[in-house]
Amino acid sequence: MKNLSGVLLGTVVGASLGILFAPDKGENTRKKLKAEALDTKEKISDKASEISEKVSATAHDLKERVSSTYNEKKETFDAQLEDVMSNVSYKAEDVISTLEAKLKDLKEKNRKLQKEDLSSKNEKKSVKTA
Repeated sequence: MKNLSGVLLGTVVGASLGILFAPDKGENTRKKLKAEALDTKEKISDKASEISEKVSATAHDLKERVSSTYNEKKETFDAQLEDVMSNVSYKAEDVISTLEAKLKDLKEKNRKLQKEDLSSKNEKKSVKTA
């Protein structure tokens, strides 16, 4: 961008100096300067339009790539999240099954202890009555 402005400025200055030092009438020199200024203005306008189009195209391309990358990453994340949730669900089922088995064992032990306690009390009663 700096190079472009330097080239354009050099062109304008060079053309202006060439016209000013050329042997010609003042009116013709003014016409040449005006024509050169208009030509330079048009060149600058064309370059600005060209740069604007390039920037616009680059911005559009960048937007598309970012959008595409975002969608890909989101899909990957969603798939990984689904996988993790599935694994967690299976693990939860395993934990629940293990806890249910432990609870069943504890209930069985509790029944045995209650029977033993009841037997022990009955024995004590029979010893007292005898």
